[in-house]
Parts: sequence; C-alpha cells; structure tokens
Amino acid sequence: MQDYLLQLFQQYPQAALVISILINIIIAIAGLVPTVFITAANILFFGFWNGTLISFLGESIGAAIAFVLYRSGFKKTVEQKLRSYPKLKSLTQAKNKDAFYLIVTLRLLPFVPSGFITFSAAIGKVSFGVFVLASSLGKIPALILEAWSVYEIAAFGLTGKILLSVITLAVLWLIIRKILSRDKVSIKAPE
Repeated sequence: MQDYLLQLFQQYPQAALVISILINIIIAIAGLVPTVFITAANILFFGFWNGTLISFLGESIGAAIAFVLYRSGFKKTVEQKLRSYPKLKSLTQAKNKDAFYLIVTLRLLPFVPSGFITFSAAIGKVSFGVFVLASSLGKIPALILEAWSVYEIAAFGLTGKILLSVITLAVLWLIIRKILSRDKVSIKAPE
C-alpha cells in the first residue's frame, strides 16, 4: 500500500497533500486500519518533519470527522464492539477533565486501536472540543514515535528488514501463544 501511495503522490504531486489527508480520513472512519503505511509514504515523499506533520493533520481531521459520524449514526454498532474492550467502556462514562486525560492516555498506547478510542468517546459523554483537543495532543508523541520507527525501517537495508520481519513474527507468535494459553485456562471448569 505504501508503494501504491508513493506512486500516486509522484503521479499527482500537486494533489499529494490532499490525497494523503483524504486517505487518513477514510481510515479514521473505517476505524481499524493502521495508518503506518500512510505515515511511511508521507515521510518518504514529503520528508521526515513535513510528512509527520501531514500525517498528524490527516489523523486529527480524520478522528474529528469519525467522531461526528459515529456520534450521529453508529452508536448501537459501537456499543456492541465495546463489549470486548471493557477498559474502553470507562471512556463512555467520562466527562470533561477525566475524559480529556483518558483520551490523551489511550492515544499514547500503541496497541489500542484508534477507532475504538473514537468509538468510545463518540457514544459517551465527552464533548467534541474536548475529544479533538485530547485526541490531537495524544497523537503527537505517538505519531512522532511511529514516524521515527518508519523512517529508521526505511533506512534499513534488506538484511535489516528481514531481521525486523523475523522479530515481528516471533513477537506475534508469542502473543498469540499467550492468548491461546490464557483462553485454555479460563475454559477449565472449577473443581
């Protein structure tokens, strides 16, 4: 996907900024698709700082639009999805300062899907302004870390990329194994 975006940016350089932001908005509305490939394309095409800034703008605008859409039409669907993420459920009850700090904190965590945070806030009691401010502030350090990681990976040679792939697969295997072993324990009937 990153290569496709780079080709698109190179083919339409005058529209690359708009294309990037529109794709970020679509991904934010979809809710579960990672944005790392857009960040990578932005950094490779626009440079590190400009690419990071464009990714930040796209993700912030996308989160704001997704919040409005979720609040206006997807409340029931979101509530069903939240049942599998009880920690995010507390965000639906939070207001004002509590909601602000919770959203900032959740945006800092790399493994919490961005869409779930937006879903939770949209069906909750948090105001649009508090959500946009907290969401955007929380994205700054997370996006800088993501951009730096993408930049470093792009600078790797073939050997570095193979090594990174092997390490990623090993970590995924350990996580899946841990989840499966935890599920086996919880399935056992009490004696």
